[in-house]
Amino acid sequence: MIGVARTEQAANRPVPVVRGRTPAMTRAALALLAGLLWTEVARAQSADARWPERPIRFIVPFTAGSSSDTVARLVAQKLAERFGQPLVVENRVGGGGSIGSGEVAHADADGYTLGLANTSTHAVAASLAPLPYDPVKDFAPVSMLGHSPFVLALYPGVPAHSVQELIALARARPRALNYASAGPATLAHLSGALFEKMAKIELTHVPYRGTAQSTLDLLEGRVEMQFGTIPPTVTGTVRNPTLPDVPTIAESGLAGYECSLWQAIVAPAAASPAIIARLNREVGAVLADPDVRAAFAKHGVEPEASSPAALGARIRADVQKWRDVITGAGIREN
Repeated sequence: MIGVARTEQAANRPVPVVRGRTPAMTRAALALLAGLLWTEVARAQSADARWPERPIRFIVPFTAGSSSDTVARLVAQKLAERFGQPLVVENRVGGGGSIGSGEVAHADADGYTLGLANTSTHAVAASLAPLPYDPVKDFAPVSMLGHSPFVLALYPGVPAHSVQELIALARARPRALNYASAGPATLAHLSGALFEKMAKIELTHVPYRGTAQSTLDLLEGRVEMQFGTIPPTVTGTVRNPTLPDVPTIAESGLAGYECSLWQAIVAPAAASPAIIARLNREVGAVLADPDVRAAFAKHGVEPEASSPAALGARIRADVQKWRDVITGAGIREN
């Protein structure tokens, strides 16, 4: 009887009402969501396939007529021909390149804003002052464009005829030898600081406002050495085509020494991988163009294409490299 009573009591209870979605409703909602997501993915893929459909901004964070600007305009012209859309070069000057680079970092990642990056904006600047961008995290690397190795030039009166002899002389006369640069914390200054660090010597840095006066003083013997972007170079890792018989510093006894002003193309970090891949292929084709290579050579730039991954690795390595030099030497911007 007790069992019957319990059964009857249970039978008389009201059936609870479940308020919310039934399993069928949940499946329908998930199907709808999946359909919407698929539609968005298809729409994005379609937009990537049609890209570019309008002009592309190409932000150069340096003045018109500079070496970086010249490289950018040469590449922009050829890319425009291949895309059938103009690449509009916009010079956004200031903050040592940080203003223009920051504008690229915070632009819409739709493939219609690109930026020119170089050693200064994406490797050196991060260790000198707070930036409105992270040179690694805020950009999608596209490709290297080229590099300009730095030259080490000596006044003829210096009693050294090789890098090894120069290092021996500097060790015998600490801080007696002067080297000129285009200014404090410039890549020319850092070239000398890297040379000091790797050779374990002490030199005296003499900063100038640009290279015109420093070159004149070098020729007249008021300074003994100068680092700068002159095509016949000895500071790259391979010999410069302009002077194939001039050895590099690395070949001359300071293994691993390398300093160059590289140029590259980057996009905002969230740019579509499909667009980045297309850009990379087109940039590679442009840099293989004999006319482009000849034009680069006139400006002391060696063309150098790369994969996005290789450019990203170069940026990360150079950030660390120049941070070590800057902090070790206590270098500050004036």
